[in-house]
Amino acid sequence: MTVTYTFDVFTSLDGFGSASGNWRGYWGKQGPELLEHRLAVYGEEQRMVFGANTYRAFAQMMASSTEESEVRDPWVTRMRNLPATVVSSTLQGPLDWPDATVVSGDAVDVVARLKEESEVPLRSHGSLSLNRSLMAAGLVDRVQVTVFPVITGQTGAAPIFQGAADFDLELIESRTLDGRTQELIYRPTLHA
Repeated sequence: MTVTYTFDVFTSLDGFGSASGNWRGYWGKQGPELLEHRLAVYGEEQRMVFGANTYRAFAQMMASSTEESEVRDPWVTRMRNLPATVVSSTLQGPLDWPDATVVSGDAVDVVARLKEESEVPLRSHGSLSLNRSLMAAGLVDRVQVTVFPVITGQTGAAPIFQGAADFDLELIESRTLDGRTQELIYRPTLHA
């Protein structure tokens, strides 16, 4: 029996994972309901999976932040304290992450093995190229997309699904947070 793997990602309405310019974290649209919900989601026992670039970005973000910074929202602190696997051929341990291990090799092989061996669900926040390849290999069980109420047509960066395979999505859960942010959870199936 394999565990569930969730690709968890934030996006603007037009499909970008981040933006340049004067946008802040969460595109400035975080509210108490979103933050409480994220803390509950990350309060569950699970293992994080990151690619090297996302790990580096998170580690740098945490290192350059202060205790009062929104970067250290309680759910982010909780995520950082969960056990994590970083798939990388360039990083070497130990990592500046409390319970992280680096695993070298093909991400599809690494995650397939993790799904078989893990006793807790797997979750990845971000790691776009890693998760696009895992989706194509049929290893992603759930895509959890949090859609923030912004369009970043001029400043958008990191297109979430650019270059991804084609998928049919079955909506299995949805909620509105703070009256404006949508969380959509889908079961992806490779489109034939």
